[in-house]
Amino acid sequence: MSILQKDIPGARVLDLFAGSGALGLEALSRGAMSAEFVEKSAGSMKSLRGNIDKLGATAFSTIHRADALKFAEQLGPGAYDIAFADPPYSGGGALRLAAQWLQIPFASVLSIEHSSSDAMPGEAETRRYGTTAITIYRSEV
Repeated sequence: MSILQKDIPGARVLDLFAGSGALGLEALSRGAMSAEFVEKSAGSMKSLRGNIDKLGATAFSTIHRADALKFAEQLGPGAYDIAFADPPYSGGGALRLAAQWLQIPFASVLSIEHSSSDAMPGEAETRRYGTTAITIYRSEV
């Protein structure tokens, strides 16, 4: 999160594969204007709603119960300022999402957490932390 600190104040944030909502909620705590969360798991949705309520972020949050990749496919260029994604490491979700963003940059910044063994497409900054990596894509859209 600290890598993107200067991008966060006033940003419209998208948290794909939201789970508990940690990334979007952290962005809100650092000054993001709004956060939209996309999650399809019923169990995760319950946790997500509870976390948003506990942190008093309801007025700044929107939750979408949907498949994150399908949701992203529907987005146009520049729909968000920052998009965070933490897809399951198996199944190729990180690679598919990166490929979608490279075709249509739906956020000015896309941060994807993935397995450090994944070779991500396109030009981006990747930081590795053991078996985990974070790749950050930037666009001028």
